[in-house]
Amino acid sequence: MTTLTKNPPAAADKQPPHSRRRRPAMAGLGDLRIALLFILPAMIGFVFFYVVPTIRGVYLSFTEYNILGDPEWVGLDNYTAIAKDPLFWNSLAVTGQYVLINIALQTALALGLALLMHQVAKSTLIRGALLLPYLMSNVIAALLWFWMLDYQIGVVNQFIEWAGMSRVAFFGSEEWAIPTQALINTWRHMGYTALLIFAGLQAIPQHLYEVANLDGATPFQTFRKITLPLLRPVMVLVLVVTVIGSFQVFDTVAVTTQGGPVNATRVIQYYIYQRAFTESDFGYGSAIAVILFLILALVAFIQMKFLKGNESDLD
Repeated sequence: MTTLTKNPPAAADKQPPHSRRRRPAMAGLGDLRIALLFILPAMIGFVFFYVVPTIRGVYLSFTEYNILGDPEWVGLDNYTAIAKDPLFWNSLAVTGQYVLINIALQTALALGLALLMHQVAKSTLIRGALLLPYLMSNVIAALLWFWMLDYQIGVVNQFIEWAGMSRVAFFGSEEWAIPTQALINTWRHMGYTALLIFAGLQAIPQHLYEVANLDGATPFQTFRKITLPLLRPVMVLVLVVTVIGSFQVFDTVAVTTQGGPVNATRVIQYYIYQRAFTESDFGYGSAIAVILFLILALVAFIQMKFLKGNESDLD
Protein backbone atom coordinates (compact mmCIF):
# COMPACT_ATOMS: atom_id res chain seq x y z
CA MET A 1 0.00 0.00 0.00
CA THR A 2 1.42 3.28 -1.07
CA THR A 3 1.53 6.03 1.54
CA LEU A 4 0.75 9.52 0.23
CA THR A 5 2.66 12.29 1.95
CA LYS A 6 1.58 15.90 1.80
CA ASN A 7 3.93 18.56 0.52
CA PRO A 8 5.50 20.65 3.27
CA PRO A 9 3.80 24.01 3.72
CA ALA A 10 5.37 26.98 2.04
CA ALA A 11 7.50 29.32 4.08
CA ALA A 12 4.89 32.03 3.75
CA ASP A 13 2.24 29.71 5.22
CA LYS A 14 4.36 29.11 8.30
CA GLN A 15 4.31 32.81 9.18
CA PRO A 16 1.95 33.84 11.92
CA PRO A 17 -1.37 35.33 10.77
CA HIS A 18 -0.61 38.80 12.16
CA SER A 19 2.54 39.09 10.00
CA ARG A 20 0.55 38.28 6.86
CA ARG A 21 -2.01 40.93 7.68
CA ARG A 22 0.66 43.63 7.99
CA ARG A 23 1.90 43.27 4.42
CA PRO A 24 -0.63 45.59 2.71
CA ALA A 25 0.00 48.28 5.31
CA MET A 26 3.76 47.99 4.85
CA ALA A 27 3.33 48.16 1.06
CA GLY A 28 1.15 51.25 1.42
CA LEU A 29 3.76 52.86 3.66
CA GLY A 30 6.40 52.22 1.01
CA ASP A 31 4.23 53.86 -1.66
CA LEU A 32 3.68 56.84 0.63
CA ARG A 33 7.42 57.27 1.09
CA ILE A 34 8.00 57.17 -2.66
CA ALA A 35 5.21 59.70 -3.23
CA LEU A 36 6.62 62.01 -0.57
CA LEU A 37 10.04 61.73 -2.20
CA PHE A 38 8.61 63.00 -5.50
CA ILE A 39 6.59 65.73 -3.80
CA LEU A 40 9.50 66.91 -1.65
CA PRO A 41 11.18 69.27 -4.22
CA ALA A 42 7.89 71.03 -4.96
CA MET A 43 7.06 71.17 -1.26
CA ILE A 44 10.42 72.76 -0.45
CA GLY A 45 9.86 75.37 -3.16
CA PHE A 46 6.32 76.02 -1.93
CA VAL A 47 7.47 76.51 1.66
CA PHE A 48 10.43 78.78 0.87
CA PHE A 49 8.87 80.82 -1.94
CA TYR A 50 5.23 81.00 -0.79
CA VAL A 51 4.67 80.10 2.86
CA VAL A 52 7.69 81.89 4.34
CA PRO A 53 7.24 85.11 2.28
CA THR A 54 3.53 85.11 3.14
CA ILE A 55 4.21 84.85 6.86
CA ARG A 56 6.90 87.54 6.66
CA GLY A 57 4.60 89.77 4.63
CA VAL A 58 1.86 89.49 7.24
CA TYR A 59 4.41 90.37 9.94
CA LEU A 60 5.75 93.36 7.98
CA SER A 61 2.21 94.67 7.53
CA PHE A 62 2.19 95.48 11.25
CA THR A 63 5.52 97.28 11.09
CA GLU A 64 7.20 100.35 9.63
CA TYR A 65 10.03 99.08 7.47
CA ASN A 66 12.09 100.79 4.79
CA ILE A 67 14.77 98.09 4.21
CA LEU A 68 17.54 100.32 5.61
CA GLY A 69 16.79 99.47 9.22
CA ASP A 70 14.98 96.94 11.35
CA PRO A 71 11.18 96.65 11.23
CA GLU A 72 9.48 98.76 13.90
CA TRP A 73 6.20 97.39 15.26
CA VAL A 74 3.32 99.84 14.74
CA GLY A 75 0.34 97.55 15.18
CA LEU A 76 -2.70 98.45 13.08
CA ASP A 77 -1.39 101.87 12.03
CA ASN A 78 -0.83 100.79 8.44
CA TYR A 79 -4.35 99.42 8.12
CA THR A 80 -5.80 102.56 9.68
CA ALA A 81 -3.87 104.68 7.18
CA ILE A 82 -5.06 102.51 4.29
CA ALA A 83 -8.69 103.04 5.29
CA LYS A 84 -8.14 106.80 4.87
CA ASP A 85 -5.98 106.57 1.74
CA PRO A 86 -7.83 107.85 -1.36
CA LEU A 87 -5.22 106.32 -3.68
CA PHE A 88 -5.89 102.87 -2.23
CA TRP A 89 -9.63 103.18 -2.81
CA ASN A 90 -8.97 104.54 -6.29
CA SER A 91 -6.69 101.59 -7.08
CA LEU A 92 -9.32 99.18 -5.77
CA ALA A 93 -12.00 100.79 -7.95
CA VAL A 94 -9.72 100.76 -11.01
CA THR A 95 -8.87 97.10 -10.40
CA GLY A 96 -12.55 96.26 -10.03
CA GLN A 97 -13.32 97.94 -13.35
CA TYR A 98 -10.50 96.03 -15.01
CA VAL A 99 -11.66 92.71 -13.52
CA LEU A 100 -15.26 93.18 -14.68
CA ILE A 101 -14.24 93.99 -18.26
CA ASN A 102 -11.63 91.25 -18.43
CA ILE A 103 -13.79 88.51 -16.92
CA ALA A 104 -16.86 89.31 -19.03
CA LEU A 105 -14.95 89.44 -22.32
CA GLN A 106 -12.54 86.61 -21.62
CA THR A 107 -15.22 84.17 -20.42
CA ALA A 108 -17.61 84.92 -23.30
CA LEU A 109 -14.90 84.73 -25.99
CA ALA A 110 -13.29 81.64 -24.47
CA LEU A 111 -16.65 79.85 -24.31
CA GLY A 112 -17.29 80.69 -27.96
CA LEU A 113 -13.82 79.47 -28.97
CA ALA A 114 -14.25 76.26 -26.97
CA LEU A 115 -17.57 75.54 -28.70
CA LEU A 116 -15.94 76.16 -32.09
CA MET A 117 -13.08 73.81 -31.22
CA HIS A 118 -15.58 71.19 -30.08
CA GLN A 119 -17.97 71.41 -33.01
CA VAL A 120 -16.08 72.88 -35.98
CA ALA A 121 -12.30 73.14 -35.60
CA LYS A 122 -11.21 69.53 -35.38
CA SER A 123 -7.64 70.21 -36.50
CA THR A 124 -5.01 69.96 -33.78
CA LEU A 125 -2.99 72.65 -35.59
CA ILE A 126 -5.86 75.15 -35.39
CA ARG A 127 -6.52 74.33 -31.76
CA GLY A 128 -2.86 74.73 -30.93
CA ALA A 129 -2.72 78.08 -32.73
CA LEU A 130 -5.25 79.47 -30.27
CA LEU A 131 -2.68 78.97 -27.50
CA LEU A 132 0.07 80.95 -29.22
CA PRO A 133 -0.74 84.30 -27.52
CA TYR A 134 -0.64 82.56 -24.12
CA LEU A 135 2.88 81.31 -24.83
CA MET A 136 4.00 84.92 -25.20
CA SER A 137 5.13 86.69 -22.04
CA ASN A 138 2.94 89.46 -20.63
CA VAL A 139 5.64 92.07 -21.15
CA ILE A 140 6.15 91.21 -24.82
CA ALA A 141 2.40 91.13 -25.46
CA ALA A 142 1.96 94.49 -23.72
CA LEU A 143 4.81 96.12 -25.67
CA LEU A 144 3.49 94.68 -28.94
CA TRP A 145 0.05 96.18 -28.41
CA PHE A 146 1.57 99.38 -27.00
CA TRP A 147 3.28 99.90 -30.34
CA MET A 148 0.28 98.80 -32.44
CA LEU A 149 -2.10 101.10 -30.53
CA ASP A 150 0.23 104.10 -30.41
CA TYR A 151 -1.58 107.34 -31.15
CA GLN A 152 0.96 108.61 -33.70
CA ILE A 153 2.51 105.59 -35.43
CA GLY A 154 0.29 102.69 -34.33
CA VAL A 155 -1.06 100.53 -37.14
CA VAL A 156 -4.50 100.38 -35.48
CA ASN A 157 -4.85 104.16 -35.51
CA GLN A 158 -3.64 104.17 -39.10
CA PHE A 159 -6.57 101.94 -40.04
CA ILE A 160 -8.97 104.04 -37.95
CA GLU A 161 -7.87 107.19 -39.76
CA TRP A 162 -8.04 105.41 -43.11
CA ALA A 163 -11.65 104.48 -42.30
CA GLY A 164 -12.47 108.16 -41.85
CA MET A 165 -12.64 108.23 -38.04
CA SER A 166 -10.61 110.16 -35.49
CA ARG A 167 -7.57 108.60 -33.89
CA VAL A 168 -8.01 107.12 -30.40
CA ALA A 169 -5.54 107.63 -27.55
CA PHE A 170 -5.87 104.09 -26.28
CA PHE A 171 -3.24 104.45 -23.55
CA GLY A 172 -3.34 108.22 -23.11
CA SER A 173 -7.05 108.60 -22.43
CA GLU A 174 -8.63 108.11 -19.01
CA GLU A 175 -11.68 106.67 -20.74
CA TRP A 176 -9.81 104.11 -22.84
CA ALA A 177 -6.79 103.20 -20.71
CA ILE A 178 -8.29 100.46 -18.52
CA PRO A 179 -10.48 98.89 -21.26
CA THR A 180 -7.39 98.74 -23.45
CA GLN A 181 -5.40 96.98 -20.72
CA ALA A 182 -8.28 94.53 -20.26
CA LEU A 183 -8.49 93.84 -23.99
CA ILE A 184 -4.76 93.09 -24.19
CA ASN A 185 -4.93 90.55 -21.40
CA THR A 186 -8.14 89.08 -22.80
CA TRP A 187 -6.40 88.52 -26.13
CA ARG A 188 -3.47 86.81 -24.42
CA HIS A 189 -5.38 84.55 -22.03
CA MET A 190 -8.58 83.61 -23.84
CA GLY A 191 -6.89 80.70 -25.69
CA TYR A 192 -5.82 79.08 -22.42
CA THR A 193 -9.25 79.69 -20.89
CA ALA A 194 -10.89 78.20 -23.99
CA LEU A 195 -8.70 75.11 -23.59
CA LEU A 196 -9.97 74.60 -20.04
CA ILE A 197 -13.58 74.92 -21.17
CA PHE A 198 -12.88 72.63 -24.15
CA ALA A 199 -11.65 69.95 -21.73
CA GLY A 200 -14.96 70.26 -19.88
CA LEU A 201 -16.89 69.88 -23.14
CA GLN A 202 -14.98 66.70 -23.92
CA ALA A 203 -16.19 65.20 -20.63
CA ILE A 204 -19.90 65.63 -21.49
CA PRO A 205 -21.37 62.30 -22.72
CA GLN A 206 -22.19 62.48 -26.42
CA HIS A 207 -25.38 60.43 -26.08
CA LEU A 208 -27.03 63.34 -24.25
CA TYR A 209 -26.75 65.45 -27.39
CA GLU A 210 -28.06 62.57 -29.50
CA VAL A 211 -31.12 62.21 -27.29
CA ALA A 212 -31.75 65.96 -27.40
CA ASN A 213 -31.45 65.89 -31.19
CA LEU A 214 -34.00 63.07 -31.41
CA ASP A 215 -36.36 65.06 -29.20
CA GLY A 216 -36.15 67.97 -31.63
CA ALA A 217 -34.24 70.37 -29.38
CA THR A 218 -32.77 73.41 -31.07
CA PRO A 219 -29.01 74.12 -30.74
CA PHE A 220 -29.76 76.97 -28.31
CA GLN A 221 -31.96 74.71 -26.16
CA THR A 222 -29.27 72.03 -26.16
CA PHE A 223 -26.68 74.58 -25.11
CA ARG A 224 -28.88 76.01 -22.34
CA LYS A 225 -30.26 72.74 -20.98
CA ILE A 226 -27.28 70.39 -21.40
CA THR A 227 -24.00 72.15 -22.11
CA LEU A 228 -24.12 74.98 -19.59
CA PRO A 229 -25.37 72.93 -16.60
CA LEU A 230 -22.78 70.21 -17.18
CA LEU A 231 -20.02 72.78 -17.64
CA ARG A 232 -20.69 74.39 -14.25
CA PRO A 233 -17.68 72.87 -12.37
CA VAL A 234 -15.31 73.86 -15.17
CA MET A 235 -16.82 77.32 -15.51
CA VAL A 236 -16.46 77.92 -11.77
CA LEU A 237 -12.81 76.86 -11.98
CA VAL A 238 -12.30 79.22 -14.92
CA LEU A 239 -13.95 82.09 -13.03
CA VAL A 240 -11.87 81.51 -9.90
CA VAL A 241 -8.61 81.35 -11.87
CA THR A 242 -9.38 84.36 -14.09
CA VAL A 243 -10.67 86.53 -11.25
CA ILE A 244 -7.55 85.86 -9.16
CA GLY A 245 -5.31 86.49 -12.16
CA SER A 246 -7.18 89.69 -13.06
CA PHE A 247 -6.79 91.12 -9.56
CA GLN A 248 -3.04 90.50 -9.84
CA VAL A 249 -2.50 92.39 -13.10
CA PHE A 250 0.77 94.30 -12.95
CA ASP A 251 3.26 93.84 -15.78
CA THR A 252 0.98 95.11 -18.55
CA VAL A 253 0.42 98.35 -16.64
CA ALA A 254 4.07 98.63 -15.59
CA VAL A 255 5.46 98.60 -19.14
CA THR A 256 2.77 100.76 -20.77
CA THR A 257 0.94 103.42 -18.74
CA GLN A 258 2.67 103.05 -15.34
CA GLY A 259 -0.53 103.93 -13.53
CA GLY A 260 -1.46 106.89 -15.70
CA PRO A 261 -2.98 108.92 -17.08
CA VAL A 262 -3.99 110.59 -13.78
CA ASN A 263 -4.21 107.31 -11.83
CA ALA A 264 -6.60 105.86 -14.43
CA THR A 265 -4.65 102.58 -14.56
CA ARG A 266 -3.13 102.51 -11.07
CA VAL A 267 -4.28 98.97 -10.26
CA ILE A 268 -3.81 97.65 -6.75
CA GLN A 269 -0.77 95.53 -7.59
CA TYR A 270 0.98 98.50 -9.16
CA TYR A 271 0.12 100.61 -6.11
CA ILE A 272 1.70 97.95 -3.87
CA TYR A 273 4.83 98.10 -6.01
CA GLN A 274 4.96 101.89 -5.82
CA ARG A 275 4.57 102.06 -2.03
CA ALA A 276 6.99 99.22 -1.33
CA PHE A 277 9.75 99.60 -3.92
CA THR A 278 9.47 103.20 -5.14
CA GLU A 279 8.71 104.86 -1.79
CA SER A 280 10.51 102.19 0.32
CA ASP A 281 7.47 101.78 2.58
CA PHE A 282 7.45 98.01 2.79
CA GLY A 283 5.21 97.88 5.82
CA TYR A 284 2.46 99.86 4.09
CA GLY A 285 2.86 97.86 0.88
CA SER A 286 2.69 94.59 2.82
CA ALA A 287 -0.52 95.73 4.51
CA ILE A 288 -2.13 96.40 1.10
CA ALA A 289 -0.93 92.97 -0.07
CA VAL A 290 -2.55 91.30 2.95
CA ILE A 291 -5.82 93.10 2.20
CA LEU A 292 -5.62 91.94 -1.41
CA PHE A 293 -5.00 88.37 -0.23
CA LEU A 294 -8.09 88.50 1.99
CA ILE A 295 -10.18 89.92 -0.86
CA LEU A 296 -9.11 87.13 -3.21
CA ALA A 297 -9.74 84.45 -0.58
CA LEU A 298 -13.22 85.83 0.06
CA VAL A 299 -14.06 86.10 -3.65
CA ALA A 300 -12.86 82.52 -4.31
CA PHE A 301 -14.86 81.21 -1.33
CA ILE A 302 -18.02 82.97 -2.49
CA GLN A 303 -17.62 81.63 -6.02
CA MET A 304 -17.07 78.05 -4.87
CA LYS A 305 -19.85 78.24 -2.27
CA PHE A 306 -22.69 79.82 -4.22
CA LEU A 307 -21.84 78.54 -7.70
CA LYS A 308 -21.39 74.99 -6.31
CA GLY A 309 -18.16 74.38 -8.16
CA ASN A 310 -17.54 71.08 -6.36
CA GLU A 311 -20.77 69.52 -7.64
CA SER A 312 -21.46 68.04 -11.07
CA ASP A 313 -24.73 67.28 -12.84
CA LEU A 314 -23.06 64.22 -14.41
CA ASP A 315 -23.52 62.26 -11.17
